[in-house]
Amino acid sequence: MAGRINDDDVKAVRDAVPIDAVVSEYLQLRNAGGGNLKGLCPFHDEKSPSFQVSPSKGLFHCFGCQEGGDTIAFVRKIDHLSFSEAVERLAATAGITLRYEEGGYNPSHQRGERIRLVEAHKIAAQFYIEQLTTSPEAEIGRAFLAERGFDQAAAAHFGVGYSPAGWDHLTRFLRGKGFSDKELLLSGLAQESRRNPIDRFRGRLMWPIRDVGGEVVGFGARKLRDDDNGPKYLNTPETPIYKKSQVLYGIDLAKKDIAKASRAVVVEGYTDVMACHLAGVTTAIATCGTAFGGDHIKILRRLLMDNGSARVIFTFDGDAAGQKAALRAFEDDQKFAAETYIAIAPDGMDPCDLRLAKGDEAVADLVQPRTPLFEFAIRQIVQRYDLETPAGRAAALDEAAPIVARIKNVASQHEVAVQLAGILGILDTQFVVKRVAQLARWARDRGGKGPAPDRQRTREYGDVRAPAAASGPALNLRSPAHRTERELLKLALQYPHLVSPAFDAYGVDEFTAPPYAAVRQCIMDAGGATGAPSDYLPAVMDAAPDDTVRALVTELAVEAIHARVVDEAYAGEQLVWVRRRAVDRRLLDIQGTLARLGQNGDPARLSAVQNELWVLQQYGQALRNRGAQAL
Repeated sequence: MAGRINDDDVKAVRDAVPIDAVVSEYLQLRNAGGGNLKGLCPFHDEKSPSFQVSPSKGLFHCFGCQEGGDTIAFVRKIDHLSFSEAVERLAATAGITLRYEEGGYNPSHQRGERIRLVEAHKIAAQFYIEQLTTSPEAEIGRAFLAERGFDQAAAAHFGVGYSPAGWDHLTRFLRGKGFSDKELLLSGLAQESRRNPIDRFRGRLMWPIRDVGGEVVGFGARKLRDDDNGPKYLNTPETPIYKKSQVLYGIDLAKKDIAKASRAVVVEGYTDVMACHLAGVTTAIATCGTAFGGDHIKILRRLLMDNGSARVIFTFDGDAAGQKAALRAFEDDQKFAAETYIAIAPDGMDPCDLRLAKGDEAVADLVQPRTPLFEFAIRQIVQRYDLETPAGRAAALDEAAPIVARIKNVASQHEVAVQLAGILGILDTQFVVKRVAQLARWARDRGGKGPAPDRQRTREYGDVRAPAAASGPALNLRSPAHRTERELLKLALQYPHLVSPAFDAYGVDEFTAPPYAAVRQCIMDAGGATGAPSDYLPAVMDAAPDDTVRALVTELAVEAIHARVVDEAYAGEQLVWVRRRAVDRRLLDIQGTLARLGQNGDPARLSAVQNELWVLQQYGQALRNRGAQAL
């Protein structure tokens, strides 16, 4: 049984690795005000950023899908790790040596599956690099790279290596590093044979495929010899850490420049990525043996932040296969908020060949936006018809108009419809425009049976998307009472020194929304806001009775305070408003009791109720006159 990681070491890992540094490995973050950062959520599709990170508190929360937690929770969720695996990964980043309880620490048996597989790939990548650099057998690989304009420095920059032609060179090497045959087979680095596992990649040039966090999760292997009967390119099979539809080659090198320039260049192969980067196009990435699809779009959208100036440029070969790939990319075009373009060299060369033939400048010029992807797709459709005849023009319009109708931006849709009329040679431009508009309206009507999923899940208040309560009355942020209660709880979690000790005297029943009452109870169970220790927030989350309440605690701990200046005066206002409303509610209850007792009620009971009414009335007046001083 794996040893339990020492609690002090877990806390050290949480404190040592800044959450914004970790999250920034996966998506672009921008200033959200109040010391917080925001970006597009990596856990669900969204058009505008509702994912917030609080570096000062080490927490994240998405106001769209309600995912939230600390650095460890983020790594667990994003990379599908167990708690121990996530801690081990972050500890390795921070250089922290972990201590294990319940029997000590055995690295070869106590690390999680994903950690082991990633480590095997890391060691394999270094093994392949050393083979390419030093092995006489690898001369064929070095010559292949040189013929394509890549020197030793270029190979080292991209981590290119060579797999020996023997049956089990890597397998034996990894066994010597403590990896089991089961792990080697599961990783995809080895494959079954009649006796023992053998190397999957043999006698090939090797490109390491890294995830967005920079870890090697697979390889792309290029055939070098005529007697190799395998495919030209052989990729790692699907494994627990490698899903070809969810990785982009070069993303680890390109992600910062993609975010900075709001531009991504999608090419077709490993050498094309290398050629682009060496030519100064450092935003180039490629798919790994599969078509560009929805999961790839999700990766890019998080980096591009879907702002209106973002651009995605596809470069495809000019042959039929390249045109087909472009049309497949176009099918997912509307999943981008970015503008999409296609770039094809006049002579049909790919970026690698173009760099060899015409130099770096030609590659840089190629990826300057040329033809919008919509226009390219429409022309590919239209050219199949005889536009010299009325029937041909009508048939082309019937196929192309629904594509134009898919454009979500109405102004762009109108403009492309006018272009379509020109391409088809239809003089009555308005006829085409109306036809496209009609198809767009029909599409909206068919899909308009209810609100969009995001609107069903959330209600909006300012810049904050507030979750509906999982149970009890739904939170209503149009209600002044709920807004103030929410603000006070945010202050209690984020700035406990501003609301204590008064806050700790507030009862759970002073919070009218059941979810807020539950959070108040958590703070009480964690020891209160007065003299909050360094582990105050974790203690509050630990006190949560379930994941729903825990998520709301995280959300409130991250959400921005609705004040330009967060100080004692503002905190005092929220304390007073919550207490005044609680007093007003109690006054109504007492007045109802008096009405029910009437003049003939028990004198002692009547006197007690009247006395309570007088005391509360005086207290309410003091709150109105003196504010927080009356608390």
